[in-house]
Amino acid sequence: MASASRRRPIVFGVDARGPSLLATSWAADEADRRRLPLLLVHAVPQPTTDLRGFEQRYREELHHNGRQMLDKAAAFAGERRPGLEMTSSLVDGNPGQVLCRESRQGELVVLGSRRLSRAAEFLSAYSVTVPVSAQASCPVVVVREPEHITQAPPYLVVGVDGSPSSAAATDTAFDLAARRGAALRAIWVWQSQLIARVDEQTAVQTLRRLLTETTAGHAARYPDVEVTHEVIRGHPVEELTNASRHALAVVVGRRGHGGFTGMRLGSVPHGLLHHAHCPVVTVPWPADHPSA
Repeated sequence: MASASRRRPIVFGVDARGPSLLATSWAADEADRRRLPLLLVHAVPQPTTDLRGFEQRYREELHHNGRQMLDKAAAFAGERRPGLEMTSSLVDGNPGQVLCRESRQGELVVLGSRRLSRAAEFLSAYSVTVPVSAQASCPVVVVREPEHITQAPPYLVVGVDGSPSSAAATDTAFDLAARRGAALRAIWVWQSQLIARVDEQTAVQTLRRLLTETTAGHAARYPDVEVTHEVIRGHPVEELTNASRHALAVVVGRRGHGGFTGMRLGSVPHGLLHHAHCPVVTVPWPADHPSA
């Protein structure tokens, strides 16, 4: 067994207003499920206004609050999963940049959601869901809504579109489903105006073949995961949001690297971060792909 120092932790971003209990639960459960340590991270950003000599006191208050939030998250996670290996890190810096840096050694990054508007999301120094989902080196899980465990069997949803990022998302989705004893709905959403010159029946047959090919190689690795293939006509955000209503999670790929604000995250994962009814898992492009 690898030593604790070589195991990639589950990284959990702890918010200044207090840890999301939903997200803390998800992170603790996943660390316990994978037998990995849980790394709790709180970042203290630089002041954005002139404090006229009160900078030191202000930063001390921010650090004190950060330590309290870390302690609160650790206490809740430890109560939920006794014996879970945990460490805490209080860091100066932009929260999004700090978490992206931690993602280089992480297995997953888990975040709660403050349900900010898109304008507030862009302007807030504490906003992390979009920039981290767009730039992290490992998959990012945003827990805005709970997992839905009432379905029999429970299932995850993965969005497929033939890109390298959706192939990576499929890998992650199979792994998450296998760990949970869950089924997997692989969904390809197509917009008819994009292929208007091809008749619908031919388009659906072609996309269903491509969808089956995308998931075919996983059957031997994950023989216990039941997979269904669905080709749906509509808007990807709307249809994947509908599919997320009773899911454990919805998994999608991102476009690749881009500006730190997340403009290259892609419209589908960005839309799902705001509208999905379950946790959203965003998976980066394969590290060896030229666009990564």
